[in-house]
Amino acid sequence: MDDLAFSLRTLCHHNADGSAATRANRLHGLMAIGRDLKALGFKLPGANSLKPKHVDALVGHWKGTGLSDATIKNRLSWVRWWAMKTAKPGLLPKENATMGIADKQVFKGRRADTTTGALMAGLSARMQLALRLQMAFGLRLEESLKFQPGYADRGDAIALKDSWCKGGRPRTIPLTHPRQRALLDEVCRVVGEGSIIPPASNYIGFRKAFEKAALEAGITNMHKHRHWYACWRYRTLTGHKPPAEGGPTHDKVPVAERGALDAARLEVSRELGHNRIDVTDAYLGRRWPERKAAA
Repeated sequence: MDDLAFSLRTLCHHNADGSAATRANRLHGLMAIGRDLKALGFKLPGANSLKPKHVDALVGHWKGTGLSDATIKNRLSWVRWWAMKTAKPGLLPKENATMGIADKQVFKGRRADTTTGALMAGLSARMQLALRLQMAFGLRLEESLKFQPGYADRGDAIALKDSWCKGGRPRTIPLTHPRQRALLDEVCRVVGEGSIIPPASNYIGFRKAFEKAALEAGITNMHKHRHWYACWRYRTLTGHKPPAEGGPTHDKVPVAERGALDAARLEVSRELGHNRIDVTDAYLGRRWPERKAAA
């Protein structure tokens, strides 16, 4: 292990932000970035030696190897964390576009969908419950696998532990439909006081088995369940379909109604674990129609 790798590993261990999975991904990503810097000819003596020229070289290298803008933005999020933890918050531009990286694409086409019982039939009972939890509450895969009804079930809501959630951000999600109550009761009957993960397994092992079984069953996109939940909640909160399903954008409704639509979007965002209204454009479609560039 060279000096930079040792320094980055130490930095990660001393700054335990987020869930265990988030920390593991961050460490893995920073180790890979350190190797990239070494391959580019930079021999940094430690994490504190990061400079703008190193970031520019990394971005240029990643673009040159054909990485997508989305992948580059993920890697830059680790670099920003690195810069922040070494007291260099201004080392990177605030906007990715400044570095020639396209802005995040918002919703284009239908992403919301459910997984049918026929597709789930080949999965184990616990795996099926994990998928149904995703659809019923908009859970991420990790959250659905680590779900423990004995902790989560609060009667009129479910509570998610910080260790289950992305970024270590706990949240509660209300029960608003009888089918959610019925599902929670079923989960409790199957797993008791444990989690969806079988007692003889662990999270990593069961996740790999789950992903393999889902792929073999033809289930290739589980994030669509969060999109489906978001659209369903928006409909129940507003009485409108979201723009992603052909519903009205803000310019098509009376001014007096726009505040209620934004409040619904913020609630959907909170239930998904984001807490920012702009994120809902990716799930529900744009609030406002996209402006066309002037000719």
